[in-house]
Amino acid sequence: MPRRTATAGADDAPIQLLDEKGRLKPDRRLPLDLATVDVPSLYRDMALTRRLDSEAIALQRQGELGLWPSLFGQEAAQIGAGHALRDGDMVFPTYREHGVAWCRGLDPVALLGLFRGTTLGGWNPRQTDFNLYTLVIGAQTLHAVGYAMGVVRDETADGAAVLAFLGDGALSEGETNEAFIWAATQKLPVVFFCQNNQWAISAPFSVQSRVPVARRAAGFGFPGIRVDGNDVLACLAATRQALETARSGGGPTLVEAFTYRRNAHTTADDATRYRPAHEADEWAAKDPLSRLRVHLVDTGAVEEGFFDEVEDEARELAQRLRAGCRALPEPDPDAPFAHTYAEPTAELDRQLGEYRSFLSPPDGNGVPA
Repeated sequence: MPRRTATAGADDAPIQLLDEKGRLKPDRRLPLDLATVDVPSLYRDMALTRRLDSEAIALQRQGELGLWPSLFGQEAAQIGAGHALRDGDMVFPTYREHGVAWCRGLDPVALLGLFRGTTLGGWNPRQTDFNLYTLVIGAQTLHAVGYAMGVVRDETADGAAVLAFLGDGALSEGETNEAFIWAATQKLPVVFFCQNNQWAISAPFSVQSRVPVARRAAGFGFPGIRVDGNDVLACLAATRQALETARSGGGPTLVEAFTYRRNAHTTADDATRYRPAHEADEWAAKDPLSRLRVHLVDTGAVEEGFFDEVEDEARELAQRLRAGCRALPEPDPDAPFAHTYAEPTAELDRQLGEYRSFLSPPDGNGVPA
């Protein structure tokens, strides 16, 4: 039986403001005043995020991390969306939004703790307006909707909006569809940003939907917009527009960033077993950093030496990541018990005692120390 394919018409072509050759392509559907955009900063953040990602992969291969979910190829989607945020906006990520975390000022070393096993969190969401990574597929969409309900009822929120990230695989989860329904019926100030990298681990998008991601929003009663996920300007413009709609009481928007994850799903995955090799070659030619670099050079937007400075900063970041990863403190073995209930119970105290005995090495007589 032939594999089903998603049905996309001419109107479903992703909107593009910067093409693969670095040329601007203004589009009336998605206006963007470049005078309001620090374009060199977009490149810098994409380059540093890519170095963060490659360094984390190296740390995992060296046994310093148990796992790492790569974002290679999705830098434009994340940095574009991240630059559209304002102070006070709240982000609900999956487990791959390393670039958005960077935009929110999160210490990148903190991202490593979860994958090193030294923490179940790693940072305080209240300090960064960036929620903890969510490993349960689709769960963060409901968290985002609940937070948006609070924003509506909080008189001190002052026009805040909520940005929830999801992958194409999350569209098949009940939580995501429930979140869409609640967001639409209550006209909540939330934007759903789907990085459609076309593969939910080994499942292609074609087995999840017959139509592009953005078109699915209409079934829930709110707009969807499809952009080139490797075009940082289009991702910025679409997210900025959607967040403004949310802040002004216009309700939710579904942004689809059509992109491709060039690495495997995680470092525990072997994508060569299910993805055709030619896809990687095709998407390498659409690299988001390369096209923005060409644009910066051709327009004279940066001075000579800019890219060398970014590379120097990337090397410093890599050194900090390596040192910071190995310096992450070992978790307190009592912590899981201390934070299970507000007040410890007799049964929990008994289990804690057994656990401490298990961890204590026996003395010469075989008695735990």
